[in-house]
Amino acid sequence: MQTTRAMPRTARGGRARSAGTLACVALLGLLLGSGCGESSEAQDRPKPARSGIAPGRPLPPHRFYAPTSYWNAPLAPDAPLDPASTALVGALRSEVSWEFENHAGPGISTSEWSVPLYTVPADQPLVRVTLDAGNAPALQEAFAEVPIPPDAEPAAGTDATLVVWQPASDKVWEFWHASREADGWHADWGGATREVSRGKGYYDAEAWPGARPWWGDSSTSMGVIGGLITLEDLERGVINHALQMAIPKARAGLWAWPAQRTDGRSEDPLTLPEGAHLRLDPNLDLESLAMPRMTRLMAQAAQRYGIYVNNRAHDVSFFAEDPTRTGTNPYRGPGGYFEGRWPRELLSYFPWGHLQLLRMELSGPAAG
Repeated sequence: MQTTRAMPRTARGGRARSAGTLACVALLGLLLGSGCGESSEAQDRPKPARSGIAPGRPLPPHRFYAPTSYWNAPLAPDAPLDPASTALVGALRSEVSWEFENHAGPGISTSEWSVPLYTVPADQPLVRVTLDAGNAPALQEAFAEVPIPPDAEPAAGTDATLVVWQPASDKVWEFWHASREADGWHADWGGATREVSRGKGYYDAEAWPGARPWWGDSSTSMGVIGGLITLEDLERGVINHALQMAIPKARAGLWAWPAQRTDGRSEDPLTLPEGAHLRLDPNLDLESLAMPRMTRLMAQAAQRYGIYVNNRAHDVSFFAEDPTRTGTNPYRGPGGYFEGRWPRELLSYFPWGHLQLLRMELSGPAAG
């Protein structure tokens, strides 16, 4: 079953790199090993509304899967690095530098090629979702009764991702190429997880009766909500789980646990395999770096929990919850979570030069 995520439509152009002048001053900080400083004007901008959350924030945001899941387990300061860390992270930094120079990325997907998350009550009416692609009786059975709300909308973009979470039953359904047709809901692929609060965060036989390692919306079979920056995360001001990231080139024939598969196509040995686990150097003093609030929250999560490569995309991309269900866009505007900035500008403050690659457990035909 081919479940490769489609690429965004934005044209990329040629890939020749040069040593010319960098497109923004922030990139100098990236190449020197840190984020760039925030201007006094930016520091004076109003901060995003917290929606009445008490200053002490006694309760952390909800996070999916078991506390011991790879998405949620804090990293030990001495977690071992992969022998290829310097080379592979260096190649990733070159990609990010190229994207900054060419105004191509990196980005944070929120309203296209994104993850809309619908939380539904116990009494939400059930509907059938017809599985259109492949012969997968167990997956079709998992889609036989799904509590999809009538106003649900898949993400814009060719992936058309849709995720439904029912806390009362402790179940999550995720759909790839979801669409609502005259005869009801359809999807080309996806997955379902029961007892998600105790789940591993990837698809295997324990996720659902008859589940297989190639289930799921992502090209790795890692859940697309485990590393999602949710609106609750941003409202409460803490991301208490790992982040997920998509990259333009992923290694062919190799994947790193917890990935269960890959859609990587690159034969370049310096490309990261999907499932790779990155982190920010635990010795980096994030408080000494000036960053927008959104960037700081992401950097703190990347240092404590890490970043997993979970997909391919046109550019290096992180994922924040699609806000379509809210009827507003809390990311936009001076008082929004992006503070009036584009994602590329936010990520110019991210300390890319301090990323490290943790030791990988590789699988696949090319693993030797």
